[in-house]
Amino acid sequence: MDLTALPTLYAHLHSALGELPDEARRLFHGRGRCWPGLEQLTVDWLDGQLLVSLFREPEPAFLSGLHALLQELTGQDVWRSSGARALLLQHRSREGSPLEVLWGTLEPEPRVREQGLNYQLVLGRNQNHGLFLDMRYGRRWVRRQAKDKRVLNLFAYTCGFSVAALAGGAKQVVNLDMASSALARGRDNHRLNGHDLGKVTFLGHELFKSWGKVRKLGLYELIIIDPPSFQKGSFALTRDYQKILRRLPELLTDNGRVLACVNDPDIPCRFLIDGMAEQAPRLRFVERLDNPPEFADIDPEAGLKALVFDHRA
Repeated sequence: MDLTALPTLYAHLHSALGELPDEARRLFHGRGRCWPGLEQLTVDWLDGQLLVSLFREPEPAFLSGLHALLQELTGQDVWRSSGARALLLQHRSREGSPLEVLWGTLEPEPRVREQGLNYQLVLGRNQNHGLFLDMRYGRRWVRRQAKDKRVLNLFAYTCGFSVAALAGGAKQVVNLDMASSALARGRDNHRLNGHDLGKVTFLGHELFKSWGKVRKLGLYELIIIDPPSFQKGSFALTRDYQKILRRLPELLTDNGRVLACVNDPDIPCRFLIDGMAEQAPRLRFVERLDNPPEFADIDPEAGLKALVFDHRA
């Protein structure tokens, strides 16, 4: 990271604070490499809390300059009129991903909104707060597709796709994730939106030991696959994704749809397109969903890949 790039960050944030969205949103995406010298830094607006994240430990001079920049920002009129309640700095490369409160008071479990829906976040305990903001268009797509459908949400995490599906009129959603604590937060997310939990199933299981249970609850008109790149002891994307793809035909109804996602910058779309053609040739690639404009990347293949496939009987 480059100390001389900090004035660019300041100008960007000053402008963004003057035109804040009315929902959770990324304000600055250095990881897209469109801002030289700031590639390891992001800034998120979490409905009143401004979260600055460092993905690599910077040189002391850069960190000192960043602190000074952010403190200066809190003295500006645009900050005072923004409604901000806290300014936070997360060191994601340090053990435990510690969170500094630079201004205001941390709200450790804030509720935020996105596209009219409510989500419960957790700040200061984990690397991720519980809602991947780059998947905003993916959740919108699921909401539009879900009416009267049975939905399978693999690697469900905090059930953002499930919340979107129920909001879109899904008949039933099955969420599977090996982290029961994440699913518990997903259950809370549904409650925040007044959803009927009788339409939602939560399976706290490791996927590859649970195919029989997943099949028993199907067939599904819509399947969502949004795995981590690596999950110790259970999933490695390049090794295990194809094991999922080959199972899809036995889980999908005729004319069912799949949203398959990859968020590893080193894995291109062809990985999914070619893998599907090999493992489940009856599934036809339809389109790649756009990413939100705030997640611009100098290499489109490095950003989130969310690909739609249709099942042909």
